[in-house]
Amino acid sequence: MAVTTRAESRLDVARIRADFPVLSQTVRGKPLVYLDNAATSQKPRQVIEAMSRVFEEHNANIHRGVYEFSERTTAVFEEARAKVAGLINAPSEREVIFVRNATEGVNLVAYAWGRDNLKRGDRIVTTVLEHHSDFVPWQQLAMEVGAEVAVVDIDDDGRLRRDQLSAELRKGVKLLAITHTSNGLGTVNPVKEIAAEAHAAGATVLVDAAQAVPHTPVDVQDLGADFLVFSGHKMLAPPGSGGVWGRTALLENMRPFLYGGDMISRVTISLTEWNELPWKFEAGTSSYVDAIGLGAAVDYLQEVGLARIHEHELGLVSYVLPRLQDIPGVTVYGPKTLEDRVGVVSFNIEGIHPHDVATIFDREGVCVRAGHHCNQPLMTRLGVPATTRASFYLYNTTEECDALVGAVHAAKKVFGV
Repeated sequence: MAVTTRAESRLDVARIRADFPVLSQTVRGKPLVYLDNAATSQKPRQVIEAMSRVFEEHNANIHRGVYEFSERTTAVFEEARAKVAGLINAPSEREVIFVRNATEGVNLVAYAWGRDNLKRGDRIVTTVLEHHSDFVPWQQLAMEVGAEVAVVDIDDDGRLRRDQLSAELRKGVKLLAITHTSNGLGTVNPVKEIAAEAHAAGATVLVDAAQAVPHTPVDVQDLGADFLVFSGHKMLAPPGSGGVWGRTALLENMRPFLYGGDMISRVTISLTEWNELPWKFEAGTSSYVDAIGLGAAVDYLQEVGLARIHEHELGLVSYVLPRLQDIPGVTVYGPKTLEDRVGVVSFNIEGIHPHDVATIFDREGVCVRAGHHCNQPLMTRLGVPATTRASFYLYNTTEECDALVGAVHAAKKVFGV
C-alpha cells in the first residue's frame, strides 16, 4: 500500500545539521548518512558545550559540598531534573529519578516495586513488541516469585492485537509492561487507551518510552501510566543519562534499588533511614555531568519542538517507504501507512543477510542497524532471524533517504539478486 508523500519539512534542517559536528564527516569517501538513531543519536554542540562547562568551570561532587563549586554543580544538576519533568509534564520534579538508561529504569522498578508487589500466581501482561529490556526483567522476576507472563501478539501489519490484549486483561493482571513505540517496527501503541483499560482491570502500568520521548510529545499525566522510562542517549544526550518517572505514592512506598551514599538521611549502627524522593533511588555519585547534558538536550528539543520533529520524521518515512516497497525483493515490516508509526523502517532484501546488507551500506556511507534489535521474540513472530533497520531523526534529509535507496540497489547489485 502506498503512502501519501509529506516530505516537506517545517524544520530548518540545514541549520540543525550545523549544530552536529559529526555530521560533516565522510565515511569511506562518501558523505556520512547516519540512520541508526533508534540505537543512539548524535549530539549537538549545545550538549557537548554544556558538559564541557562543568569540567572547565565548576566540576565538583553534587549534594555534598558546602563550597561554591559543589553548589553550582548541584544547582545545574537539579535544573536538569526540572527540565526533564517539564518535558514529560510530570506533576512533580520529585517523581523524576535519574538513571543510566531505560534498561536500568525498568530494572529499578522490577527490583524496587516488583519484588514487593508481585507474588506466586500473579499475572504480568506484556507484548511481543517489547525490547529485551522491558521483557527479560519481568520474565526473570516471574520465574523467581512464581508469577505468570502473558505475551500479547501483533497482527500482520505490526500493530498490537487489541482483542488479545483485552482478553488477557480480563483474566486478571497485576502489571502491564508495554512499549510506547516499537524500536523494531516503529509501531506506536495507543498507550492512553490501553493504560485506562489496564487500570480498570486492576493493573499497574509501566511504559517503555525510550523510542517515544526523543521523537514526539509525551505527557505522563495524559497517558495515565504509573511508571515511564526513557534513555538520554537516544535523545541527543550522552550515554549514561536517562530517567524513570513514577507516581509519588508508588515511589514513596518502594524500597531503594541501590544502597550507599546520598540515598540516606541517617545511618546508625542498627538503623538506616532513607532520603526523600527522588534521591532515595540515586545512590552514590551520580553521573551528574551526563544528567546536565540531558538537561541541555531537553532544551534543544524543546526549542526545535517535538511535534515538529515528529512531523519531519513522518515526512521522511512517507518519502522513503514507497521507494523501498517498489524495489523487487524488498520486504518492509510494520505498518505500511503513517498512522501509528514513527521514523523507524525495518526491511529485508531477499537473498542477502541483514549483516551483509549493513556491510554494503557502510561502503556507501550509510549507517543502519542489522540484527534482531534486542527484539528476538518479535523476530520469531516475523519468521526472520534479523532485519535491516533505518531510523530517522530531526537532522536527516530526503537526500539521505535517496542514499538509503541507492544503497539497497548497490547491495542487490553486489549479490546479484
